[in-house]
Amino acid sequence: MGLLTYICKKPPGLKFMVRISLMILLVSGLLQACTTVDLYEKTVAIPGHKWNSSYKPSFTFTIKDTSSSYQLYLVIRHTDKYNFNNIWLNLSIRPPGADSAVTIRVDEKLGSDEKGWFAAGMDDIYEHRLDLAGENINFRKPGDYTFTLEQIMREDPLKNVLNVGLRVEKKP
Repeated sequence: MGLLTYICKKPPGLKFMVRISLMILLVSGLLQACTTVDLYEKTVAIPGHKWNSSYKPSFTFTIKDTSSSYQLYLVIRHTDKYNFNNIWLNLSIRPPGADSAVTIRVDEKLGSDEKGWFAAGMDDIYEHRLDLAGENINFRKPGDYTFTLEQIMREDPLKNVLNVGLRVEKKP
């Protein structure tokens, strides 16, 4: 007896409806897994939660589509005991085929005395996703780009920083 015949002859029972619902969820999950996400995100743990200025995490990702715009974010996680409302960084960018990198000094606001942290928090841990460029970026050459982060704060090592990373999103 086919599914359509079964439905037309007898009202579907609870077991049947549960099976159909599970099947629909499974198929939709599989279809969703097949779509590509145009995104790169990687974070690294800061050893001992003390970011020494000599520790410079690097992130390499491949750009294939130079006609699209991208958004670049700094991802940083810290505890409530972090001593500053901002973070100063040197952001070094080495494009494909280049022997040297271009370095940009960045000051990112993490909070204020009046409003507290500008981040999502759980217990005493806060995660920021900060727009590094302020606008969309267009990469000129396809290939591997390497971004390096260096903290340049007065405090060295910079205490209570848990993770730091980079997120790159392709804009539609």
